[in-house]
Amino acid sequence: MATRLGNQTIALDKSVSIINTATVVGTKESEGPLSPFFDVKMKDAEWGEETWEKTESKMQKEAAKLAIQKSGKTADDIDCAFAGDLLNQCISSGFSARELGIPYYGLYGACSTMIESLSLGALAIDGGGMDTALAVASSHFCTAERQYRNPLEYGGQRPPTAQWTVTGAAAAVLENGGAGPYVTHVTSGKVVDFGVIDQNNMGGAMAPAAIDTLCAHFSDTGRSPESYDLILTGDLGRIGREIVINMMNSSGYNMNDNYGDSGCMIYDIEKQDVHAGGSGCGCIAVTACGYIFRQLKDGKLNNVLILGTGALLSPTSSLQGESVPGIAHAITLSNKPGGEG
Repeated sequence: MATRLGNQTIALDKSVSIINTATVVGTKESEGPLSPFFDVKMKDAEWGEETWEKTESKMQKEAAKLAIQKSGKTADDIDCAFAGDLLNQCISSGFSARELGIPYYGLYGACSTMIESLSLGALAIDGGGMDTALAVASSHFCTAERQYRNPLEYGGQRPPTAQWTVTGAAAAVLENGGAGPYVTHVTSGKVVDFGVIDQNNMGGAMAPAAIDTLCAHFSDTGRSPESYDLILTGDLGRIGREIVINMMNSSGYNMNDNYGDSGCMIYDIEKQDVHAGGSGCGCIAVTACGYIFRQLKDGKLNNVLILGTGALLSPTSSLQGESVPGIAHAITLSNKPGGEG
């Protein structure tokens, strides 16, 4: 059975494998450095739909269907889907699940949702309640801007700390057994709030939560940054990534050599107009299910620690003058069951 390590980490007992993944991305993402690792590249923001919200739901549905197909399964083979997005009441996920006909849990962890869904799917399989699970998450630049900030027609000036919400959806099929990569550990994060009130500084708001979860993971497992080929955070961007490096180094953890952030990887920050980098549920989702999954399958990476980072704000909380709390959930992926070696 699974083993509890310390306060926040669970070491899985079964060989819970990600058997395949699929990704759908927008035009800006398909022009970035990770483009070769994405399956479906949309030609425009609408993708044949009447509204951006319907587009995002279609993105989720198509990513899920493709991941299931690539896994050699049908929807009837999937015991449950764990899915989420950034929109009110997770409507992208709910309407996608309506079309898929798979038992469904809707999740909200802001931009940490993909790692939250992978965590819960892996734990459900490890606990014996399921044999297969589907993890899905999405975001869309236009839907996020409309909900959280201003209508696109407003044309507001974005400050240097602002990040670009990724238009992307990804899905992963998990099962007991398989050839890996395997989910070997799950570290659940705490809500951490350092009082950031600037909605355009998501990296600064989320970085403390990432630091808290990283320290918890290393303390619980007895591991260090050197235990991994790569440590990847979700979407802290340039500003949040620098905070993590500096604060972790101050705590005695060297993060200089093998630490990356998907918000810094998915775009060419120097050439594409994304300011501090990428963000959104889709950021870590398409990076993990595209680039990271392929690097693991090809043996170029063998042990990876991935943190999904999320900013737990809403238009309601912002109007009430609330700060922006952060959350970070982590999983380890290994080419060996249990993460040996």
